[in-house]
This record gives sequence, C-alpha cells and structure tokens, in this order.
Amino acid sequence: MSTQETKTVAHTPDEVEMQIRGLMMDPVTNMPIVVLKDIASDLVLPIWVGIFEANAIALELEKTATPRPMTHDLLRNMARNLNAEVRKVVVSELRDDTFYAVIWLDQAGETVAMDARPSDAIALALRWDCPIFVNRDVLENSRQAASGNQSINADEMRRWLENLNDDEMGRYKM
Repeated sequence: MSTQETKTVAHTPDEVEMQIRGLMMDPVTNMPIVVLKDIASDLVLPIWVGIFEANAIALELEKTATPRPMTHDLLRNMARNLNAEVRKVVVSELRDDTFYAVIWLDQAGETVAMDARPSDAIALALRWDCPIFVNRDVLENSRQAASGNQSINADEMRRWLENLNDDEMGRYKM
C-alpha cells in the first residue's frame, strides 16, 4: 500500500481512534509508558508497558533497522507470508488493572480476532501502519480505576499527560 492511500477500517461507535502521543518513562516507577491520544480531542490514555515492548515500539517509531528481525517484525513477516493483513488493533478491556487488546486481521476474506497485550498490539499496529482504537468503556474504566487509587489524583494525572510539551515527551514524541 502506498503512503498516499488511505486505509478505511470498519470500527464500532464504541471505539475511539487514538494515536501514539509519545513514549516516556514513569518518573516514579521507572517503567515505560505509551501515551495514546484521542485523534479528535485532548483525551489521553497512558499504558504502562515492559521495557522490551517499549524498545520494540521505540525502534519502529524511530524507523531503526535491525540486522535481524525482531519479534514483532517476524510476526508481521509471517502474517504477510500467510496473506494476512492487520487491519486494526483495539485496546478492548481493562480488568483487574490489566489492559487487554485485540488484533484484527483479514486473511482470505475472513476476519480473525486475536487476543494480545496492548504493547504487542501497538508494536504491530506501527509495523502495519494501521489504526489504534480504544473501547470507550476502557477509557471510562481507566478514569475510575485511577480515581480509586489514593496515591494519584486521576484528574491531575490526566491534566499532566494532556499538557505534556514535546520536551517532556523526550525523543519519542509524535
């Protein structure tokens, strides 16, 4: 697909299209955070990820070539060789403080949904240049979960994330 073509992807009204706002380190836990931002508003969703998954995302954000295929490159290559295409990824659920995602593939006219960690789904979405969606319930539940945490004020955290400037996002800003 050329870079000038536009992918149209079916999605439900409950899915909010997001883009990667940036990748940063949590100053308290020293864990990587992928910050997703609603393309139509200032709403953001931080997702804490593992260091290896953050590296996979960072490599693709920077378009860094590696001498051998990394895991997500291998998955992309396998899907292509099986004539499958990733159409979209959806952060679909927040349960017990854990995010869940679904990778939607098309293969031979069939649609296949695969359970995934959001970090893996995002890394694949970057490699396929496909949209990232978040279920509206996940956005609402993440607000409620954050507000239930006594050590964090959810509104303050969201305001901080929404108002990050490019310098604070570091080298992975979008």
